[in-house]
Formats: sequence, C-alpha cells, structure tokens
Amino acid sequence: MPATVIVGAQWGDEGKGKIVDLLAQHSDVVCRYQGGPNAGHTIVVGEETYKIRALPSGIVRGKPCVIGNGCVVDPEVLIGELDEFERRGYSTAEVYVSGNAHLIMPWHVAIDGASERRLGKLAIGTTRRGIGPCYADKAMRLGIRVQDILDPKILRQKIEVALAEKNLWLERVYESEPFDLETVAAQYESYAQRLRPYVADTSLLVEDALRNGKVVLFEGAQATLLDLDHGTYPFVTSSNPVAANAATGVGIGPNRIDRVIGVAKAYVTRVGEGPFPTEIPQPQQGIVRELGHEYGTVTGRERRCGWLDLVALRYAVRVNGIDQLALTKLDVLSAFAELPVCTRYRLRDGSETADFPAHQSDFHAARPVYETLPGWEEPLSSCATMDDLPAAARRYVEFVERARDVEVILIGTGADREHVLTRYGLEAITRAA
Repeated sequence: MPATVIVGAQWGDEGKGKIVDLLAQHSDVVCRYQGGPNAGHTIVVGEETYKIRALPSGIVRGKPCVIGNGCVVDPEVLIGELDEFERRGYSTAEVYVSGNAHLIMPWHVAIDGASERRLGKLAIGTTRRGIGPCYADKAMRLGIRVQDILDPKILRQKIEVALAEKNLWLERVYESEPFDLETVAAQYESYAQRLRPYVADTSLLVEDALRNGKVVLFEGAQATLLDLDHGTYPFVTSSNPVAANAATGVGIGPNRIDRVIGVAKAYVTRVGEGPFPTEIPQPQQGIVRELGHEYGTVTGRERRCGWLDLVALRYAVRVNGIDQLALTKLDVLSAFAELPVCTRYRLRDGSETADFPAHQSDFHAARPVYETLPGWEEPLSSCATMDDLPAAARRYVEFVERARDVEVILIGTGADREHVLTRYGLEAITRAA
C-alpha cells in the first residue's frame, strides 16, 4: 500500500491541511514530519472550523496521528489541542509523539523575539514561537527532547544545564529577564505528566504500519520555498519541508515513499519578509486577500498575494519529485477578467529564464514575465466535476499541467472540505501507488 507525501509547492498556506483531511478518510495513519506550531492548518467541516497547529490533520478524521522526530513540540500548544479535540468529542488515544522530537522551551520563545527585535529592518519575519532557536539547539546538541519528560530527574537536570547558558545570553546579549529554574521545572513537569502516555517509538510504529499494508500519509508544516536548504534563504523556516525529509523526519527508509503530491494555490501567497516576484499591486492584492481569507492561521498576519508563479512551481516539482498536483482556491480567481501567469523570470542582465535562480542575488533581482490568460468571471461553487468548470477555468488548469508536465488531480473550489473536484475519486487517489 502506498506511502504518500503531501508537500507545499509554494511559500506555504496552500491548503495542505484540507488535502490531507480529504485523503485521510481513505488512509490508515497520518504523520507530521517537520516544523512546529508556527504553521497551522485550517479545515472547514460544515459549520465547524478546525485550526490545527501541532497535531496532524488526520485528527479530524479520527485517524492515528504521528508527530515525528523531525518536529519541534511546544507542550503547552500540544496539550491545548489535545484538550480541545477531546472537548469536541474526538478521541486522542491514538496520538503518538516521537521521543526524539525536541521540546520548545520558554527561552527559545524569548530568544526568538529578542533576536528579531535586534535585527530591526533585517528581521526575517519569524512567528516568534521559538521554532528557530529550538532547531538551533538541536543542531548544537543542547536540546531537550520529548523522551526527557519520561524521567523527572533527567528533565530537571537538563533544564538546569540549559538555563545556566541561556540566562547568560538573555541577560547579557539580549538584555532580557532570565528564567527561574524552579518555575520552569515545575511547569514542564506538569506538562510531562499530561504528555507521557503519548510518547512512542514512532519510527517503529510507521514501519510496522507500512509492512502490514497500511496506507500512510505524510504532511509537512511549511512548504518548498521556505525550506532551510532549498528555499529563499534567509527568509525561510528552520527545518526541511521538502518531500525527501518525510523519511528522515519520521524515521523510515527513503524507498518507503511511493508518491509525492504537491499542493499549490491557483495564485501565490507568502508571509513575512523576503523577495516575491509576482506580488500583486494594490488594490487587486487586497481583493485577492479578502476573497481568499489570506490571514495567518497562527498569527493572523496578512499574507502577501501574488499571481501564479510557474517558475517557482517548476522548481518545487524538481526538488520534491512531485508526481501529481492539487490546485487549491481556484474559485478566488473568479473575480478577475484577466489572469497574469508568470512563466519566466527576467534577470539583471536582461536574459530570461524558465528555471528558478540558483543564487539569492539573482532571485532578489528577478522580475516576472507574464502570459495573460482569460478569466471566467463566474462562481465555481456549483461545479460537481472538473468537466463542469467554465471553459476558461479548465484552460487555466490545463496551462499549469502543460507548463509543468504534472497532472492536476484535485482542484479546490471553496473553503469547505467538500468543495474539491477530483479527477479519479478520493479513494482511488489515496490508494493508487
């Protein structure tokens, strides 16, 4: 049975949570392989809206959910989500958290905020949730892992060792208040008591599921162009959302991955700082933002909106090995009579390229070269199949397929989970190897 990675093909917020939610109904296990509560998934089910930051999106379908070793965990956020889903009638008995995942500690949040303030105009635009400093401590071998909560003595000892260094940084470098050992130790021991039953060997759990013929979905938290290695550095996240990291971030062999489905909006958005070649000028950008409800799930920040960038999408297809594509929020474009689509970049020397620039300075100077497609200017809410789409909307989708040589198998036509058109049916898509 297939193991499928769902990966964001732009700068995030493409609707990965909704796609995972749809495919989860025909899957057996859903795994989160990287990131932390700095990114959220929004799922709309009838009158109910779920905003998820820590748990895999499969929780809404009642599926076993794995938080892999590649994630960083804010225990307060995770406990809050567990409690919320239980209040809403969901069982959390089959939530499994890797003991090798790292814990976000209060000093990570403090350093994240203080560092952004010090950078001033050069700030990266982080969510200030402590994600980057937590991953930095992981790389420095100074981190506190989820498995450390299993033993109160080990947990306290590791907090004490960490604070001896972090308080110096906070006081002398960032001129911030230090943390009290007893307060932090007591707080995290209370979190530990709540979370201990969820700690598991998730690598073994997922491997066993695959060996037993289970269908497994892997979801990332951010997206390709925010990848630490392959994104628009330094305006990136602090982990690797690309599909290859699904194996590392859960603890399975790369040969276990059967398929990669990319998720892209019919336009593009990004949050925070950094170059954005196809950013739409006002007032059209404001129209797209309002129609698409483009505000951050976690922060509420306005998302910057741009026309569809096929140069960046081609890059995402390459670095992820994307086999098929889900194109979301096509309905938002119904407001426009003409739709510019970026097919090439013009570089500083006047040359044009269909390939994503390899160097940061070239990307910063890149300007979009557009082809303009006709809009359809009619709602898509009544479309039950892809064939029901207006002719211009079908041509828009076909243009994307031809340009990137990848099949569009899902099309989003509204916010609700039911507003998705499929080429083959959800069960066939989920179980196809």
